[in-house]
Amino acid sequence: MMKIGLLWFDNDPKRSLETKISEGVRRYKEKFGRTPNACYVNPAALEKGKIQIGNLQVVASPNILPHHFWLGVTDRQG
Repeated sequence: MMKIGLLWFDNDPKRSLETKISEGVRRYKEKFGRTPNACYVNPAALEKGKIQIGNLQVVASPNILPHHFWLGVTDRQG
């Protein structure tokens, strides 16, 4: 479960999902000094329920608004 994270916004239609998330990861590292392992996105952003980008698990969540990315560290249980 992730309780604290960085909310990242990117609605540029020319950028890929991976690029948008990578920019958010970069900013998270700058701000918190560590690498996030989870990113929650709006279900419309994913064709499947989950994808993996390196060590980052990307998960669809209906609580996330379109074009927003919630990055953080989770214990990955559940």
